[in-house]
Amino acid sequence: MDNRGVGKAEMFRYNTLLRKEFTFVEDLNSHACQTAVERVLKAVNRFYANCNNKVPGKKGYPRFKKNTRSLEYKFSGWKLSDDRKYISFTDKKGIGTFKLIGSRDLNFYQLNQIKRVRIVRRADGYYVQFCVQLDPRDTVKPLTPSQKAVGIDVGIKYFLADSQGNIEHNPQFYREGEKQLNRLNRKKSQKFSPGKLQSQNYHKARIRYARKHLKISRQREEFVKKVALRLIQSNDLVAYENLNVKGMVKNRHLAKSIFDAGWSLFRGWLDYFGYKYGKLTIAVAPHNTSQNCSNCGEKVQKSLSTRTHICNHCGYTEDRDINAAINILQKGLSTVGQTESYKLGEIEPLAGLEKSCSVKSCR
Repeated sequence: MDNRGVGKAEMFRYNTLLRKEFTFVEDLNSHACQTAVERVLKAVNRFYANCNNKVPGKKGYPRFKKNTRSLEYKFSGWKLSDDRKYISFTDKKGIGTFKLIGSRDLNFYQLNQIKRVRIVRRADGYYVQFCVQLDPRDTVKPLTPSQKAVGIDVGIKYFLADSQGNIEHNPQFYREGEKQLNRLNRKKSQKFSPGKLQSQNYHKARIRYARKHLKISRQREEFVKKVALRLIQSNDLVAYENLNVKGMVKNRHLAKSIFDAGWSLFRGWLDYFGYKYGKLTIAVAPHNTSQNCSNCGEKVQKSLSTRTHICNHCGYTEDRDINAAINILQKGLSTVGQTESYKLGEIEPLAGLEKSCSVKSCR
């Protein structure tokens, strides 16, 4: 904020000066201090990129973090035991040796494949994350082609409806646990003393409240992972809407339901599993997918409360979400291969051919 144009080299030099000034940082491994600088650089670069790209909305300076719940090491400062069941942190902070409890077997990886080790504090304890350099496609066997393609339409009443007529119900984990969350929050607030050091009872109530939130977030993630994996394993092509979730949650009437559905989380896992298993995932433009008739293509205007699509032109009747899923699949199939910088479904592939003698090839 005070020194425009400060780059990576200047920030690393300033980090060295701060280590000499604060003794509690000097005992920490030097690589852990460097990763803190990299986090700051990432936030600063994102801020400048948002300004240059004229991203709509407020673009304030990166905010300072009062409490950091993670610590990251690079190649030094940690050591695994011979059986890869224990990890020791060797810097001067005196963290010590811990037993690793989990389903992952680190014996499958070489030590030079482990690029980062991160200690993360969550509401139910401490975790160690290993950032391993590998291609996820090397860890699975190729799937037999199913010769199927599907379009999916995500929603609030149903989590998704696909073009094959299947519906996945929305579990609404936050809505189900909202009553218990409110009760835990009230108990936490009752033990809060403004302007004083908080008691142990307050911190216990705060941890119980945080654990409930953590459980709900884990339930949501496991659910979307299961649905995304099933779709990828049973289809060769999956088309979905390229929704602007960040803009949609500005609607205060729908924000809670949209966040509870986890659309962005689902899309991320869908793309990951598609890459891992060699299947094609396509994001298409969402314009008029719910309004157009999938049978004749005519536009049938309807409100959100209208759950059945009835076409006045051809008489086609179908569930609103399944009709939208069929339209999404049709858009995906018509735009396969057009993976340039344009949003799929928003360009006309043959536009301008009468004015030009060459066509840019699609990757």
